[in-house]
Amino acid sequence: MKKSFGARIGSVLIATLALTVLSAQAQHFEHGAGGPPGHFDAHYAHNHYYTNRGVYVGAVPGRPYVVGGGRYYYSGGVWYAPRGPGFVVVGAPIGFFVPVLPPFYTTLWFGGMPYYYANDTYYNWDASQNGYVVAQPPADPTAGTTQPPQSDDLFIYPQNGQTQDQQSSDKYECHKWANQQTGYDPTQSGGGVSADQADARRADYQRAMRACLEGRGYSVR
Repeated sequence: MKKSFGARIGSVLIATLALTVLSAQAQHFEHGAGGPPGHFDAHYAHNHYYTNRGVYVGAVPGRPYVVGGGRYYYSGGVWYAPRGPGFVVVGAPIGFFVPVLPPFYTTLWFGGMPYYYANDTYYNWDASQNGYVVAQPPADPTAGTTQPPQSDDLFIYPQNGQTQDQQSSDKYECHKWANQQTGYDPTQSGGGVSADQADARRADYQRAMRACLEGRGYSVR
Protein backbone atom coordinates (compact mmCIF):
# COMPACT_ATOMS: atom_id res chain seq x y z
CA MET A 1 0.00 0.00 0.00
CA LYS A 2 1.48 3.37 -1.02
CA LYS A 3 2.05 6.02 1.62
CA SER A 4 0.23 9.31 1.27
CA PHE A 5 2.21 12.42 0.38
CA GLY A 6 1.82 13.68 3.94
CA ALA A 7 3.11 10.40 5.38
CA ARG A 8 6.14 10.49 3.10
CA ILE A 9 6.92 14.07 4.16
CA GLY A 10 6.59 13.01 7.82
CA SER A 11 9.04 10.16 7.30
CA VAL A 12 11.56 12.50 5.70
CA LEU A 13 11.22 14.97 8.57
CA ILE A 14 11.72 12.21 11.16
CA ALA A 15 14.80 10.91 9.33
CA THR A 16 16.23 14.43 9.08
CA LEU A 17 15.63 15.03 12.78
CA ALA A 18 17.32 11.74 13.66
CA LEU A 19 20.39 12.62 11.57
CA THR A 20 20.57 16.04 13.21
CA VAL A 21 20.47 14.50 16.69
CA LEU A 22 23.14 11.92 15.76
CA SER A 23 25.35 14.64 14.29
CA ALA A 24 25.02 16.76 17.43
CA GLN A 25 25.84 13.76 19.62
CA ALA A 26 28.92 12.96 17.53
CA GLN A 27 30.09 16.56 17.69
CA HIS A 28 29.48 16.61 21.46
CA PHE A 29 31.57 13.46 21.89
CA GLU A 30 34.33 14.86 19.65
CA HIS A 31 34.56 17.94 21.86
CA GLY A 32 35.29 15.98 24.98
CA ALA A 33 31.84 14.95 26.28
CA GLY A 34 31.37 11.21 26.59
CA GLY A 35 35.13 10.73 26.92
CA PRO A 36 37.85 11.81 29.36
CA PRO A 37 37.42 15.37 30.71
CA GLY A 38 38.93 17.83 28.25
CA HIS A 39 39.55 21.48 27.57
CA PHE A 40 39.40 23.73 24.51
CA ASP A 41 42.76 25.31 23.67
CA ALA A 42 41.95 28.67 22.07
CA HIS A 43 45.42 30.22 22.44
CA TYR A 44 46.66 31.77 19.19
CA ALA A 45 43.34 30.65 17.61
CA HIS A 46 44.59 27.05 17.85
CA ASN A 47 41.02 25.90 18.62
CA HIS A 48 41.32 22.20 19.43
CA TYR A 49 40.25 19.98 22.32
CA TYR A 50 42.62 17.99 24.52
CA THR A 51 42.30 15.72 27.54
CA ASN A 52 42.91 17.54 30.83
CA ARG A 53 46.15 17.01 32.72
CA GLY A 54 45.73 14.80 35.76
CA VAL A 55 43.12 12.59 34.09
CA TYR A 56 43.71 8.87 34.57
CA VAL A 57 43.14 6.50 31.62
CA GLY A 58 43.41 2.75 31.31
CA ALA A 59 45.26 2.91 27.98
CA VAL A 60 46.86 5.56 25.79
CA PRO A 61 44.64 6.14 22.74
CA GLY A 62 45.85 5.82 19.17
CA ARG A 63 49.34 4.60 18.37
CA PRO A 64 51.51 6.35 20.93
CA TYR A 65 55.22 7.06 20.75
CA VAL A 66 57.26 5.79 23.68
CA VAL A 67 59.50 8.58 24.95
CA GLY A 68 62.39 8.56 27.41
CA GLY A 69 62.65 4.79 27.65
CA GLY A 70 59.02 4.40 28.74
CA ARG A 71 58.87 7.35 31.13
CA TYR A 72 56.36 9.06 28.86
CA TYR A 73 53.93 8.23 26.08
CA TYR A 74 52.95 10.76 23.42
CA SER A 75 49.82 10.60 21.28
CA GLY A 76 47.75 13.23 19.50
CA GLY A 77 49.54 16.12 21.19
CA VAL A 78 48.81 14.74 24.68
CA TRP A 79 51.51 13.40 27.02
CA TYR A 80 51.00 10.46 29.39
CA ALA A 81 53.05 8.91 32.19
CA PRO A 82 52.58 5.34 33.50
CA ARG A 83 50.71 5.14 36.80
CA GLY A 84 49.94 1.69 38.18
CA PRO A 85 48.08 -0.36 35.57
CA GLY A 86 47.18 2.74 33.55
CA PHE A 87 48.37 6.21 32.62
CA VAL A 88 47.90 9.81 33.78
CA VAL A 89 47.88 12.86 31.49
CA VAL A 90 50.86 15.12 32.27
CA GLY A 91 52.48 18.29 30.97
CA ALA A 92 55.01 17.88 28.19
CA PRO A 93 58.54 17.43 29.63
CA ILE A 94 60.90 20.18 28.49
CA GLY A 95 63.80 18.97 26.36
CA PHE A 96 62.29 15.63 25.34
CA PHE A 97 62.33 14.61 21.69
CA VAL A 98 59.40 13.47 19.54
CA PRO A 99 59.65 12.37 15.90
CA VAL A 100 56.45 14.11 14.75
CA LEU A 101 54.34 17.12 15.68
CA PRO A 102 50.76 16.72 16.95
CA PRO A 103 48.15 16.14 14.21
CA PHE A 104 46.99 19.72 14.69
CA TYR A 105 49.54 22.41 15.48
CA THR A 106 49.90 26.16 15.05
CA THR A 107 53.11 27.67 13.68
CA LEU A 108 54.12 30.76 15.64
CA TRP A 109 56.89 33.27 15.12
CA PHE A 110 58.80 34.88 17.97
CA GLY A 111 61.44 37.37 16.89
CA GLY A 112 61.55 35.76 13.47
CA MET A 113 62.01 32.22 14.81
CA PRO A 114 59.43 29.44 14.29
CA TYR A 115 57.79 27.59 17.16
CA TYR A 116 55.14 24.89 16.81
CA TYR A 117 52.30 25.07 19.32
CA ALA A 118 49.62 22.66 20.52
CA ASN A 119 47.96 21.91 23.87
CA ASP A 120 49.86 24.57 25.87
CA THR A 121 53.15 23.15 24.57
CA TYR A 122 55.83 24.65 22.31
CA TYR A 123 58.09 22.61 20.04
CA ASN A 124 61.26 23.49 18.12
CA TRP A 125 62.74 21.64 15.17
CA ASP A 126 66.01 19.86 16.02
CA ALA A 127 68.00 18.90 12.93
CA SER A 128 70.46 16.79 14.94
CA GLN A 129 67.62 14.44 15.89
CA ASN A 130 65.55 14.97 12.74
CA GLY A 131 62.48 15.75 14.80
CA TYR A 132 61.06 18.08 17.40
CA VAL A 133 62.00 18.97 20.96
CA VAL A 134 59.67 20.26 23.67
CA ALA A 135 60.80 23.85 24.17
CA GLN A 136 60.68 26.27 27.05
CA PRO A 137 57.76 28.68 26.54
CA PRO A 138 58.95 31.99 25.05
CA ALA A 139 59.77 34.70 27.58
CA ASP A 140 56.75 36.72 26.39
CA PRO A 141 54.07 34.33 25.03
CA THR A 142 51.92 37.28 23.96
CA ALA A 143 54.62 38.37 21.49
CA GLY A 144 53.95 35.39 19.20
CA THR A 145 52.33 35.81 15.81
CA THR A 146 51.02 33.37 13.23
CA GLN A 147 52.33 35.65 10.46
CA PRO A 148 55.78 34.85 9.01
CA PRO A 149 58.49 37.49 9.48
CA GLN A 150 58.16 40.68 7.48
CA SER A 151 59.37 44.30 7.65
CA ASP A 152 63.06 44.48 8.68
CA ASP A 153 63.43 40.75 9.41
CA LEU A 154 65.60 38.69 7.09
CA PHE A 155 64.09 37.58 3.79
CA ILE A 156 65.40 34.15 2.87
CA TYR A 157 65.23 32.52 -0.56
CA PRO A 158 66.15 28.81 -0.88
CA GLN A 159 68.55 28.52 -3.80
CA ASN A 160 68.79 24.73 -3.70
CA GLY A 161 65.10 23.83 -3.53
CA GLN A 162 65.07 23.34 0.24
CA THR A 163 61.70 22.21 1.64
CA GLN A 164 59.77 24.22 4.21
CA ASP A 165 60.84 21.78 6.94
CA GLN A 166 64.48 22.12 5.88
CA GLN A 167 64.18 25.91 5.83
CA SER A 168 62.74 25.91 9.36
CA SER A 169 65.50 23.57 10.51
CA ASP A 170 68.27 25.65 8.93
CA LYS A 171 66.87 28.90 10.27
CA TYR A 172 66.61 27.53 13.80
CA GLU A 173 70.12 26.07 13.73
CA CYS A 174 71.51 29.38 12.43
CA HIS A 175 69.56 31.24 15.13
CA LYS A 176 71.18 29.11 17.84
CA TRP A 177 74.62 29.72 16.36
CA ALA A 178 74.06 33.47 15.93
CA ASN A 179 72.78 33.69 19.51
CA GLN A 180 75.91 31.93 20.79
CA GLN A 181 78.14 34.25 18.79
CA THR A 182 76.47 37.54 19.74
CA GLY A 183 74.51 36.97 22.95
CA TYR A 184 71.44 38.45 21.25
CA ASP A 185 68.19 36.45 21.30
CA PRO A 186 65.26 37.97 19.34
CA THR A 187 62.82 35.61 21.09
CA GLN A 188 63.38 37.52 24.36
CA SER A 189 62.25 41.00 25.23
CA GLY A 190 64.93 43.47 24.14
CA GLY A 191 66.98 40.60 22.75
CA GLY A 192 68.02 39.61 26.27
CA VAL A 193 70.63 42.38 26.41
CA SER A 194 70.77 45.85 27.95
CA ALA A 195 68.96 48.65 26.11
CA ASP A 196 72.19 50.47 25.25
CA GLN A 197 73.55 47.33 23.55
CA ALA A 198 70.37 46.19 21.81
CA ASP A 199 70.88 47.95 18.44
CA ALA A 200 74.51 46.93 18.04
CA ARG A 201 73.91 43.35 19.18
CA ARG A 202 70.89 43.03 16.89
CA ALA A 203 73.00 44.15 13.92
CA ASP A 204 75.67 41.59 14.88
CA TYR A 205 73.01 38.91 15.18
CA GLN A 206 71.61 39.74 11.74
CA ARG A 207 75.09 39.54 10.19
CA ALA A 208 75.72 36.19 11.87
CA MET A 209 72.35 34.86 10.68
CA ARG A 210 73.06 36.03 7.14
CA ALA A 211 76.50 34.41 7.07
CA CYS A 212 75.16 31.12 8.43
CA LEU A 213 72.19 30.95 6.05
CA GLU A 214 74.22 31.92 3.00
CA GLY A 215 76.64 29.14 3.93
CA ARG A 216 73.72 26.71 3.81
CA GLY A 217 72.63 27.71 0.32
CA TYR A 218 70.19 30.60 0.85
CA SER A 219 69.99 34.04 -0.62
CA VAL A 220 69.44 36.48 2.25
CA ARG A 221 68.16 40.05 1.97
